[in-house]
Amino acid sequence: MAAGAEHGLKKIVWQKIRDTIIADCRKSEVWKIMILDSFTTQLLSLCCKMSDLMAEGITIVEDLFKSREPVLEMKAVYFMSPTAKCVDAFINDFKLKPKYKAAYVYFTDYCPDDLFSKMKVFCAKHIKVCKEINMSFLPLEAQVFTCGNPGTFRSIYSPQSSDRGQTLETLADQLVTLCATLDEYPGVRYKKDSTLDYAKILAELVDNKLARHYELDDNGKKKEKTQAQLIIVDRAFDSVSPILHELTYQAMAYDLIPIKNDAYKFKAKDGSEKEALLNESDELWVKLRHLHIAEVTEQIPKLVKEISANKKPTDGKKTVHLTLAEDCMNKFQSSVEKLCKAEQDLAVGSDVEGQKVKDPMRTLLPVLLNPHSTHDKIRAVLLYIFGLNGTTEENLTKLIQHVKIEGESEYITNWKELGVPIISSKGCMNRTDILEDRSQEERYNLSRWVPVIKDLMEDAIENKLDTRDWPYQSECPSAWNGSRAVSARQKHKPSSQDDHRTGSRLIVFILGGVCHSEMRCAYEVTQANKSCEVIIGSSHILTPTSLLEGIRDLSKKPMDTFTIVEETA
Repeated sequence: MAAGAEHGLKKIVWQKIRDTIIADCRKSEVWKIMILDSFTTQLLSLCCKMSDLMAEGITIVEDLFKSREPVLEMKAVYFMSPTAKCVDAFINDFKLKPKYKAAYVYFTDYCPDDLFSKMKVFCAKHIKVCKEINMSFLPLEAQVFTCGNPGTFRSIYSPQSSDRGQTLETLADQLVTLCATLDEYPGVRYKKDSTLDYAKILAELVDNKLARHYELDDNGKKKEKTQAQLIIVDRAFDSVSPILHELTYQAMAYDLIPIKNDAYKFKAKDGSEKEALLNESDELWVKLRHLHIAEVTEQIPKLVKEISANKKPTDGKKTVHLTLAEDCMNKFQSSVEKLCKAEQDLAVGSDVEGQKVKDPMRTLLPVLLNPHSTHDKIRAVLLYIFGLNGTTEENLTKLIQHVKIEGESEYITNWKELGVPIISSKGCMNRTDILEDRSQEERYNLSRWVPVIKDLMEDAIENKLDTRDWPYQSECPSAWNGSRAVSARQKHKPSSQDDHRTGSRLIVFILGGVCHSEMRCAYEVTQANKSCEVIIGSSHILTPTSLLEGIRDLSKKPMDTFTIVEETA
């Protein structure tokens, strides 16, 4: 079993697959073929290896949409999404001339009646099993999940969107399958917003679908609420964290290094091209990913020794991470270091000494006058605007001219589609005036900002969220409280993901993408508060580049959107 699947969400997902799909397969001694669509391929690759499937009697894994040779002596296991495209591809395998001895069909989610009926008409005699296993999310990490669809960002926030309602429905269905997989019936609440009500709509949809899902259990009894909360927030809840230069290892690497689909390409000492996957099958990565970059290089030899002492192979991972850390530091020293102080001052609203930044423009100007990249200047300008809760039309025009993006001002102006103030309104308080004082918490001057989601997690666990700002869509049990909670801002050791947790769960879903620094917060808060496990998720993972380009493209007509950003789902 892969190391990354030994704990957390991945372990739970793999166990459920074993208890449903694999358990049915075991009833037959015949070796089987497994046929997957793109979503289930990704799902399985996240929680198991081919050797795990081989051990369970699956001898070949095939693509549902590719041409395949018939294997009439073998039974086929179809694990797929309940879409017309998938069902049609399945029917084609049996409609005229069967490709396999029999079909065992498993859908990730509820299969619509019309598709189910269509399957029965053409394939009834070939189908031995047909089940819906409620698993239409991706267990990206031990405490992180996604819905595997970066396109939801445009669908929800673009003024041109024609499928916002359907997208929210789909997200709700996916969240219900997450809860079902975790065997949780959570209380649902959301962040009340004065401009957009997408979080509220999604909370209503999820709550209603959960009620229907848990209306009757296998014993004919209605399931009671469990010790869990699901909190839904909109991306505008924290516009700073996804665009700030973050100096912890994982966030920094995904921001500064061209990592695609978790694959890091680098040159070995002999000049050959190498590729390494940054995922939880790499124990060294798990131990390093949330450390500040200043600690990473010195920790690598110690951690390699520790892992080797447990008789676990490191397979050259030391070289991978020394090279990646060096790449990050080179980027930092060449350009990012000069940006970080200004970014931190603008984000926090005060300098290293704790003195309030009285004139943010004086902080911003050196960034604009130096030869930084256009994207880095855009990020600094946005931090300036966010800190003031918007600027004047005249000032905005000057800033756009300074950055020389007159033809692509949407990088900045389109944030209004998320409900983020870009043009200031009278009587609007500066955002930095209402931030918590965190000046004593970070020992690194260039990492003073703490993602706002961390406050949410702590306050939710300690029952401190104001119901006027965080209404309940449905109450969770009164026993759900944070009496044993400790501050997640205390210094902590990197989380041990094999800790046995017996307390409650807090599930946080960010509508519009989650960034790596927010993912880190889930582990930090869980580690600081052993009585509650925090799981965080979204439609997809954000990097600063993918977010900025997604923002820019919001006002384009669908056919005008030609930039393709390859991101891990």
